[in-house]
Amino acid sequence: MDWTVKHEFDIPTFVQQLVEEARALPATGKVADYIPALANVKPEQVGLALATIDGKLYSAGDAQTGFSIQSISKILGLVMAMNRVGDSLWQRVHMEPSGLPFNSIVQLEYEHGIPRNPFINAGAILIADVLVKHYSASRQAFISFIRQLAGCEQIFVDEGVFQSEKQHGSRNAAMAYLMKSFGNIEADVERVLEHYFYQCSVTLSCQQLATSLTFLANRGVHPQTNGMICSRRDAHRVNAILSTSGMYDQSGEFAFTVGLPAKSGVGGGIVAIVPGYGVICAWSPRLNHFGNSCLGMHMITRLAEQLGLSVY
Repeated sequence: MDWTVKHEFDIPTFVQQLVEEARALPATGKVADYIPALANVKPEQVGLALATIDGKLYSAGDAQTGFSIQSISKILGLVMAMNRVGDSLWQRVHMEPSGLPFNSIVQLEYEHGIPRNPFINAGAILIADVLVKHYSASRQAFISFIRQLAGCEQIFVDEGVFQSEKQHGSRNAAMAYLMKSFGNIEADVERVLEHYFYQCSVTLSCQQLATSLTFLANRGVHPQTNGMICSRRDAHRVNAILSTSGMYDQSGEFAFTVGLPAKSGVGGGIVAIVPGYGVICAWSPRLNHFGNSCLGMHMITRLAEQLGLSVY
């Protein structure tokens, strides 16, 4: 796909203007509070970054401030699992939109412990099980993978968020044990949950996240290192599932209005993949009732619209 027309536009100025525009909007939504450590984040923060596959990085606002990536970590876990076990993964987790809340237990029971897709909580816990079973130290492997992608060794887990996740993870534990009862969790449930909570508690900035995921915009090859992170086919598959299931119950609306594969997290981050061009990452902690960042949605929508970045 040819995005050369985009370079005629003054992207750095527009990115800065978008952050200023977002800050001027009336405050709507609220910071996630079901994980107490997230409730303490300053809600007025706004960051935006765009990393292109030809090596450019545009950013503004709080784009260098670290935040809890939460469900955005599900992308990285999925890529690791796909690389490790191949197509057998799809016998244990499907690739269909859920149509129910991301933490629904009802659907999981009805469908015999097989999650609808890897981006709802049950699916991500299943992916965590794969990683725990196939890595002797899955948490270390996960953080090392992120450091490799971001090109930065100074990336860590927020211990306060990690402990908070563990203390308030009863619903996730219920899903894990339900899948275990159907034989779809193979490792020790507590180890699987520890891994899942750990990966959700990783702290990254908009700049680091955008840079880390550029391989998904470049057919599986990380443009900064020229290393193959995943196959071209798997990059296509990840982007396809992101398009239908990455934005919780707002995925259809996001595809309709923005037209990019994307993933959000309740830490306030959103990443959007532009195949053949780059990755957008927006962050602001206040969430709408779907669990997506209000200002993040606004900025990505405006940027994609202005630059004509829809894949459709």
